[in-house]
Amino acid sequence: MEHFKHLADMHRHLGFPLPEDPLFSLLHCNTVCTIFAKEFTTDFYMIGLKDLKAGEILYGRTKYDHDTGSMMFSKPRQIIQFNEVEHEKDAFLLFIHEDYFLGHHLHKEIKNYSYFDYETSEALFLSPKEESVIWDIFHKMEMEYHDNVDDYSKDIILTYIESMLKFAQRFYKRQFINRKEISGKTVSKFNEILSSYKNNNLLNSKGLPTVSAISAALNLSPRYMSDLLKQETGKTAIELIHIYLINEAKNQLKANEELTVSEIAYDLGFESLPSFSRLFKKETGLSPNEFKKSFLN
Repeated sequence: MEHFKHLADMHRHLGFPLPEDPLFSLLHCNTVCTIFAKEFTTDFYMIGLKDLKAGEILYGRTKYDHDTGSMMFSKPRQIIQFNEVEHEKDAFLLFIHEDYFLGHHLHKEIKNYSYFDYETSEALFLSPKEESVIWDIFHKMEMEYHDNVDDYSKDIILTYIESMLKFAQRFYKRQFINRKEISGKTVSKFNEILSSYKNNNLLNSKGLPTVSAISAALNLSPRYMSDLLKQETGKTAIELIHIYLINEAKNQLKANEELTVSEIAYDLGFESLPSFSRLFKKETGLSPNEFKKSFLN
């Protein structure tokens, strides 16, 4: 698999014009254009807005083949593939080398935009108004990229990139709300999987359930699922797992006086009593034995 460290090399590979900046480039496809490339990885962040006429884009483990306007995001060293992608209307791609952010707060903060870890099936679908906002930012960025190269250009482009990222964050929040209304609360399905995990004795055989395992059962990426749960409940996926386990522990401590704390910890998938006791006290303010005694008293 080919890996691109330099923008110019990737542009040649994809048949794009050579970039005007060695660390940042943009492609505006406002006529019908086709992109084909085998799997490759890069040292760049990629942001795209697309209305596909035909073809597939793959990154992560799933494919992007939607026919409505939507945005996609990928991060350095993520596998990307374009399969005869043809755009029906306007489309753009931004390629940003990770070194472009050096000395700027986005170098650290871009990692907080969790949608760079989403799968393609979790792309951001834009309303016409939202699409207009993103295009407005892109056109300003495009003008700066081509026409105003001076000491201010990079800072201005970075400001536009940050604005685009912030608007995408806002629009994803809207999408989370819409998804909840259409498909039901994710937290209910999340808790159903946890209950099934417990009822089928998987806690004993496989240990504590992981965020990755539950997200796979829901056919979501871990970051997307956690962000969706945070929107619905104010809690992350790992926090909800802990709440579920401690509630189960409290129930067993109340219902089974003959069971020791160690037996309950093992039954719930904990590898050691200290780790169970630490989590229990963190969630309840009491140790398991203190909780049991307070109930008996």
